[in-house]
Amino acid sequence: MYRSAVAARLLRGVAAIHNGSGSLSSLHRSRRFAHSLPFATVDAEELSGDRPAEVQNLVQGKWGGSSSWNTIVDPLNGEPFIRVAEVDEKGIKPFVESLSKCPKHGLHNPFKSPERYLLYGNISSKVGHMLSLPKVSDFFARLIQRVSPKSYQQALAEVQVTQKFFENFSGDQVRFLARSFGVPGNHLGQQSNGFRWPYGPVAIITPFNFPLEIPVLQLMGALYMGNKPLLKVDSKVSIVMEQMMRLLHYCGLPEEDVDFINSDGKTMNKILMEANPRMTLFTGSSRVAEKLAVDLNGRVKLEDAGFDWKILGPDVCEADYVAWVCDQDAYACSGQKCSAQSILFMHENWAATPLLSKLKELAERRKLEDLTVGPVLTVTTEAMLDHVNKLLNIPGAKLLFGGKALENHSIPSIYGAVKPTAVYVPLEEILKAGNYELVTKEVFGPFQVVTEYKESQLSMVLEALERMHAHLTAAVVSNDVLFLQARLLHI
Repeated sequence: MYRSAVAARLLRGVAAIHNGSGSLSSLHRSRRFAHSLPFATVDAEELSGDRPAEVQNLVQGKWGGSSSWNTIVDPLNGEPFIRVAEVDEKGIKPFVESLSKCPKHGLHNPFKSPERYLLYGNISSKVGHMLSLPKVSDFFARLIQRVSPKSYQQALAEVQVTQKFFENFSGDQVRFLARSFGVPGNHLGQQSNGFRWPYGPVAIITPFNFPLEIPVLQLMGALYMGNKPLLKVDSKVSIVMEQMMRLLHYCGLPEEDVDFINSDGKTMNKILMEANPRMTLFTGSSRVAEKLAVDLNGRVKLEDAGFDWKILGPDVCEADYVAWVCDQDAYACSGQKCSAQSILFMHENWAATPLLSKLKELAERRKLEDLTVGPVLTVTTEAMLDHVNKLLNIPGAKLLFGGKALENHSIPSIYGAVKPTAVYVPLEEILKAGNYELVTKEVFGPFQVVTEYKESQLSMVLEALERMHAHLTAAVVSNDVLFLQARLLHI
């Protein structure tokens, strides 16, 4: 049997969740429908070393391979199961030419080919309907699980968010999105009119952790307004978006409107320098983001790293619910979210509640069998445990739970596999020179720092927040309006 025991149990669990009955009937149905989906060229259940899938590139309206192939291993068992046609620097010419052919006024705008706004409204309607079909949503959810392992609920939620996005931009909504404005002038014959105008040739670079939601929403926003995008998704998960591109074509997307490329970062950087897109949207690491900002002379929009905080105020309420939300925020998707909770500031009043014990209980319920915890694709086990040990060397620090590698698994060593972990570090120690940089280092895995503060230490909490430079999301848990207002000023 080609799958690990974990993968087999995962697929059985998918079926039980899908029909809500605990039976395997939906799994049998999905097997029957897998090859009948009119757009699909793969079956998530059949991906294996014996039957590897292939991911192609799309340029100037044509799908094709490459002279070199990158082999992706199954993150659950290390078996080579996907071959990705990766473009090297010698093969970038067609992609550069394709972007260069697009004028700066785009493929459409309020004066040029306005009927294309309606075209994209119709495409969105059809894709939204397709994603609402259980066999299609299940196909994408299971495909996401195979390359970016997360629980079925999390993977399906990604598909559902994407489906609702398409519903929201059905019919006339794309046209309404391009609504313009007019402002009277200050003398006779003068008037100011503003239009939502495309950039023309653009590039989109997206990460591995949300292989459907992030690239689809960013791509469609660019297309709606008349841009010609070149899309690059992390090769580890690009099979998801390749299948989505085929669904878009099936629903009427003109094949020449989008180019889709698999490549390493160096090759993509060369394309950007030669094709000179008028805007690049990048989601990923702060290191790459800083390089792109320089290379592209600022013609880039960024969503980079995030060390994200949550403050629990002095008014304790609904401890069970707060614990559940903290667990979800820190450990869902194995912590591989830019919005994942990185540090929890807990008022001393919460120390008298069972909050931490509830957090520990919830974290320990997570298991590899249902992928409520799973492989970490960018940080190794050794790196994460080394970070934990460094934190534990801080005076007063202690391990609250976790801090150990997952057991009884076949996850390859190139990926991380650790139990959901929390380390307590005293607030006064966090602020000390040398400690702050260590404590606020973003670990893209199932890990968080917890600390406690007294009423008299609020200024220290605010100092800690002010010194952070990469937090992407934040939360304040309180029903005290004045407390909320004072803390929210520091987001």
